[in-house]
Amino acid sequence: MADIRSVGVVGGGQMGSGIAQLAAVHGLEVWLHDSDAGVLTRAHQSISSRIQRLVSKGNLTKEKGAEAIRNLRCTSTLDDFCSVDIVIEAIVESEEVKKNLFAQLDKIVKSSAILASNTSSISITRLGSATNRSSQVIGMHFMNPPPVMKLVEIIRGANTSDKTFNTTKVLAERLGKKIICSQDFSGFVVNRILMPMINEAFHALYTGVASKEDIDAGMKLGTNHPMGPLELADHIGLDVCLSILKVLHSGLGDNKYTPCPLLVQYVDAGRLGKKKGVGVYTYGKTRDEIKPSARL
Repeated sequence: MADIRSVGVVGGGQMGSGIAQLAAVHGLEVWLHDSDAGVLTRAHQSISSRIQRLVSKGNLTKEKGAEAIRNLRCTSTLDDFCSVDIVIEAIVESEEVKKNLFAQLDKIVKSSAILASNTSSISITRLGSATNRSSQVIGMHFMNPPPVMKLVEIIRGANTSDKTFNTTKVLAERLGKKIICSQDFSGFVVNRILMPMINEAFHALYTGVASKEDIDAGMKLGTNHPMGPLELADHIGLDVCLSILKVLHSGLGDNKYTPCPLLVQYVDAGRLGKKKGVGVYTYGKTRDEIKPSARL
């Protein structure tokens, strides 16, 4: 496996566009894929705007900014990934969908290419089983937003080779990230610890222990967290939090990971967090809120 020079990113949402921006700014050739042309257009505009802001603030030279934008190409055809050195998928947190994607990519990318998943909870070993290159499948979990957060969590599947691990680690460090490594257990490190805290915060809100503002203020001011757990859940996406808790509950078999009924209710109501304008908190236009004291 040669050094990484070109990257394919699947998914034009917040995580995928953030990873694509990060790679482009650090001098890599980037193909960003999404099947929705509108999503791709918005992603390219958003990335270009963020790069321009970096230039205007003096965090990036005008030349480097222009180079980063030139490094970025958008496509709705996976076949354009035929020559990339690594693909990082950042799509919906569904094992079936990710496996189908990896099976497709396995037939498209060159034999030496690495397939990496930005999954925050799903087994890398099982994702690798959908391919004929399980030794070249790895977890590369960026935190949100990828250009800002310092951490990348690297997860080895049962068959991931040392060469794949070392190449991925070098890439993450080139992108300016600090690395932690996890074994391939549900939730890995970060979400195995984080999601029970978020879930417990929902239980505190659900049972009327305190208001959402006081729950978040308690964790920010009492434990020095930069963001309260409910605010963070909105930022991550309540649907994503629910999916991760389901993976933890299924994979580890412990009832402490059972999602809080209020979290389930919010997701059922389409209150997915900041990306939808309403979650635990309301963003933008005021909308009626579900009473947290309501029982299902």
